[in-house]
Amino acid sequence: MSVAQAHIWHLPRLLGILWAGTRGQGPVARRRDEDARAMAKVILQGKVQLWRSEGRARAFLVRDGVRIHALYTSPDWRGQGGGAALVGRAQDQIGRLELYAAEHNSGARQFYLRHGFREVSRSHGAGNDEGIPDILMAWERPMG
Repeated sequence: MSVAQAHIWHLPRLLGILWAGTRGQGPVARRRDEDARAMAKVILQGKVQLWRSEGRARAFLVRDGVRIHALYTSPDWRGQGGGAALVGRAQDQIGRLELYAAEHNSGARQFYLRHGFREVSRSHGAGNDEGIPDILMAWERPMG
């Protein structure tokens, strides 16, 4: 199991993980072709880390500076340490992280709380693609 930089040849696998985590889970913000273009762009910009197990990508994280834009794990690999490894790598690289978690996604919120994030504010979803209530969460490296 390892964390590595994603490359463009990982695109089909990462899209499969994304769609397994988003389709049928609530409002869909973009069409599949739009997802593919957006994912290819962030991969080429070097903003995607992936977690591999048994030689295949099983989870990925998209980060631009302090902002985590996405963290998805293949459904059959949830709870196996991929998300923790990806968040841990990001925390090792930078002293502050922030993200928006969907208000209804209590599992994600609990995951981030376990990894040291705290709730900063709530919104009614005007700033996200899906238009759903969300929570801004942040983590800062402890001083000292």
